[in-house]
Amino acid sequence: METSNAALLEAIAALSTAPLATIAQRLREAILPYLGSSALVIFTEDCTGRPQKKAGDEAIISRVSIAELDHLRASLADGSGDGDTWRGEATLGGEPRPVLALSSPSNALLVLANPEPLPDPAGHEEAERMLRYLWTLAAERIREKVADAPPSYLIESRAASAERLRVTAELVDRHSTTLETVLAALRSPALSDDLARKSATDVAARALVGLRTLSDRTTELVEEPVATAFQRLREDLKPLVNFSGIDVQFIEPPVNGRAVPGEVAHAARAIVRGLVLAMMDQSGVRRIRAQWDCDGGNLLVNVRDDGPGELSAAAPSMARLAQRVEALDGSMSVDVMPGWGADVAVALPLDPPARQLADVSDWKLGDRELEVLQLLAAGQRNRAIAAKLHISENTVKFHLRNIYRKVGASSRTEAIAMAHSSGLR
Repeated sequence: METSNAALLEAIAALSTAPLATIAQRLREAILPYLGSSALVIFTEDCTGRPQKKAGDEAIISRVSIAELDHLRASLADGSGDGDTWRGEATLGGEPRPVLALSSPSNALLVLANPEPLPDPAGHEEAERMLRYLWTLAAERIREKVADAPPSYLIESRAASAERLRVTAELVDRHSTTLETVLAALRSPALSDDLARKSATDVAARALVGLRTLSDRTTELVEEPVATAFQRLREDLKPLVNFSGIDVQFIEPPVNGRAVPGEVAHAARAIVRGLVLAMMDQSGVRRIRAQWDCDGGNLLVNVRDDGPGELSAAAPSMARLAQRVEALDGSMSVDVMPGWGADVAVALPLDPPARQLADVSDWKLGDRELEVLQLLAAGQRNRAIAAKLHISENTVKFHLRNIYRKVGASSRTEAIAMAHSSGLR
């Protein structure tokens, strides 16, 4: 028993301190003594650049799609599961397989492929309890890490999001044209087989809708309408508002305001939550007002109270909030009026902070490799890079392999993100 407890404490410690890049693997290792699985996938919209975090069988995790995860989330939401848990057969990684899915208070999703319960039925309840505990711990760890993310992570997140959006847009254009052409041909009155034409039309139309839905879904991960982002803030604060006895008023942003990048919306909600909690800690606070606005270039956040005016900008909780604001290259001012309350104004830029071109000499890239990386960072595909540099696509692939190795990237998207964070465009 002591050995088992020690192993659990070690797993919890590893999970509590895990960086985002390894948290899926740490969670899988922590869960394995209680529930086996061939693959584990975390889907969280808190991380706009990498919403999927995966560990396990590469044949599964390399093929998991956002559409599959959205379908599992919908299964949880429609009440067909057991509260925040859903079991059954679902498509994951392109194939139907047994799946266990769990949601979390932060709206993250955990999916286990081919779950293997413990042989002792008496241990099932304990295993599920530990699974829920470890998953909740991991989900909160992700939320905290994103909220406290440094500027380099935020820039990389935006670069990865933009690259994913661009690739999806290319796929939409390509397949939409193909499917629209098929539809036009099958609807032609020159074709006599009406039944065949109708069946093919229905299939093609559904494929087209699915493709466009995927494009819209990817766009939603990159940015949120400002009104939607604010509504999520209201929902987050609802439990606190209901039981605090304090009147928390929400001033809605204009519905036609500019969409907010995902990581900005997430950070803004965390900042407002922190400000509301700090204000509630004062005695004599009866009313707090939270307001968002958008001037086209910045998300403007204002939170004020009617308390005694004792809120200190130097308090540890306020200092942590100031660091979150600085991580997004924003600004925060605290105006305290003794006897009248506190007024906090925050401005968060909606565009990534400008970066000076960094010295990339440490990467030791050759002249041609640097040219390839610059074109890659500009959004060019292999064929376009080859045409521009008058080399073959195989040569481009050769240079890319060398570039990945030298810069320490494991994928095309990561190399682009690293190039962007160093000022290459």
